[in-house]
Amino acid sequence: MYKNYCNQLEQQKQPQQEKMSDLAELWKKLSGAKYPDECKSLLKQCLTQELFDQLKDKKTSLNGTLADCIRSGAKNLDSGVGLYACDPEAYTTFKPLFDAVIKMYHKVDTINHPKPDFGDISKLDFGDIDPSGEMIVSTRVRVGRSHDGYSFPPCSNKEARIDMLKKTEEACATLPGELAGKMYRLEGMSKTDEQQLIDDHFLFKNDDRMLGDAGGYADWPIGRGIFHNPKKTFLVWVNEEDHLRFISMQMGGNLGEVYKRLVNGIQELEKKLTFAKKDGYGYLTFCPTNLGTTCRASVHIKIPKLSKLPEFKEFCEKLNLQPR
Repeated sequence: MYKNYCNQLEQQKQPQQEKMSDLAELWKKLSGAKYPDECKSLLKQCLTQELFDQLKDKKTSLNGTLADCIRSGAKNLDSGVGLYACDPEAYTTFKPLFDAVIKMYHKVDTINHPKPDFGDISKLDFGDIDPSGEMIVSTRVRVGRSHDGYSFPPCSNKEARIDMLKKTEEACATLPGELAGKMYRLEGMSKTDEQQLIDDHFLFKNDDRMLGDAGGYADWPIGRGIFHNPKKTFLVWVNEEDHLRFISMQMGGNLGEVYKRLVNGIQELEKKLTFAKKDGYGYLTFCPTNLGTTCRASVHIKIPKLSKLPEFKEFCEKLNLQPR
């Protein structure tokens, strides 16, 4: 099904992992942690001894294993989810575990995601959600995508990351109009470009231990890149967490403009790139929390008084908000 399997199978000679990465050791640590005092991740709640025994010897056709999927969650017992897909096939090969986590996280009884549909962007029923400009500082909408035919970080390698960056750079070079821009490769980046990306808050880093233990920073910074247009309203992150992150953003609260730009960008890039997806699951991503539409919208708002209250965190949790 995935056209790059043959090449990747030859390349995926993983270096010997440290002792903790051995599946038996990972399971020993995870299963030995007391719930919920020592570990309350979704992985801990869903991976029973019976399920572990059922899945422990299975492999995807890209040599992805259960150890690749649970390594980060077993090493980091304070994880919220703790489960990552080793490659697109993980959602099938380790289906009982992934389905359980997906249902619990996304609060659904069945997994039956509809086919992708951005709607008619010429007839959106939303536009500027803060016309006065009193509350919203900026608006951002992003989606994640995975290249079809490639492993996710736990089982990827330098050659695959370089290939994905090259393909993405070539696709981005065809973007028209306001979407057109430049790709900045993290490897060999000049100090001037690096500082500008830091100042713009565009530069992603390799400082998340949970993502690191899942293989997210292997071969860093090789195969990573950031594309953006001159107005800095359309961005593409390459091999940060997912293979691709498409981001549309601007100052103010015009959600309609931000969404239209994002959809236009995705549809242009889909002419050159093929993304991994699965019936009933939508678009497939490295972390099961993101799959489906993979779409997240956010705003930066002015709430100086509310954010100073001691119960602010509890208030946000009740409304399913993430303060940053």
